[in-house]
Amino acid sequence: MHTSALPRVAGAQPALRRSHGWLVPVAVAVLLAFAPLVLETYYQDLVMKIVIYAIFALSLELLAGTTGLVSLGHAAFFGLGAYVTALAAPQYEAGNPVLLLALAMLAAAVYALFVGALSLRTKEVYFIMVTLAFAQMAYFVFHDTPIGGGSDGMYLMMRPVLAVGGTTLIDFEQPRHLYFVALGLLVLCYAFLALVLRSRFGHALTGIRINEQRMRAAGFQTYRYKLAAFVLAGALAGVAGFLYVSKNGVVNPELLSWHESGAVLMMIILGGLGSLRGAVIGAAAFVLLKEFYSSEALLGPAIAGRWQLTLGLTMIAFVALMPKGLIGIGRSLTFKRRKA
Repeated sequence: MHTSALPRVAGAQPALRRSHGWLVPVAVAVLLAFAPLVLETYYQDLVMKIVIYAIFALSLELLAGTTGLVSLGHAAFFGLGAYVTALAAPQYEAGNPVLLLALAMLAAAVYALFVGALSLRTKEVYFIMVTLAFAQMAYFVFHDTPIGGGSDGMYLMMRPVLAVGGTTLIDFEQPRHLYFVALGLLVLCYAFLALVLRSRFGHALTGIRINEQRMRAAGFQTYRYKLAAFVLAGALAGVAGFLYVSKNGVVNPELLSWHESGAVLMMIILGGLGSLRGAVIGAAAFVLLKEFYSSEALLGPAIAGRWQLTLGLTMIAFVALMPKGLIGIGRSLTFKRRKA
């Protein structure tokens, strides 16, 4: 009796693991959907900030975690998406959020195509430096020219509104409307990347990260695959930029700086490279740690004024003690439980 049941149980285990893999993200999305009903304005704003940076982290995860392309210029696409949103929005009336989102993604994708076509001809540290150079070039274009208001940046005078037939469907002046749009875009980006990673294209990117030479020997044109991943990651970063300026109503050149690229890189390292859930967890942990260390009410002005130092020391400790990131803790516990 027991032997006949073994094949059914063994065959059911992969499907069970796949369902568990989706269970946690879906549960978190449902909890976040109900969060505005119980959270105060400050905490709702904090959650939305986490959501925006989670999208930004997911875009870099596709490059660094999946394809093995570590970029120090990824903030260029984030900042470009924000600037294009502010520049394309009408000055004296509310813009269409669908159109502005499409323009932000298109601009970021086009610049990513240009940057990727050149930088992907280099490898390793040279690739890192070339992406950094292109990001700094974009930074100085907005910083030193009047196209985007110079070093002061520019404002989004009126937040986008989606209206059909005189009926307002989405109004970004309403915090909850913007919250649910941001949450919906995060869910879409996560689900889209999950499907990409399960596809032949995603498997090819993973193979390139593990051994690009072997992939070329197998007949894959790895340059095209990497360029497609680079453009896709740039477009998703543009989504985060669109949400950022829609939330804050202001954009400045610092969004394109290497500091921002380093911050999002720390997010995916903190969460755990090679995992979409790790990217989201890392973004949440980074934002919360930054908020904690910069809080004068909790730590006092002396410590809060040096939050970069304390956050840097914390990051070093996390990387030293948890080389697989925060997602590695759950994996270790799951492994021990299954082994037991």
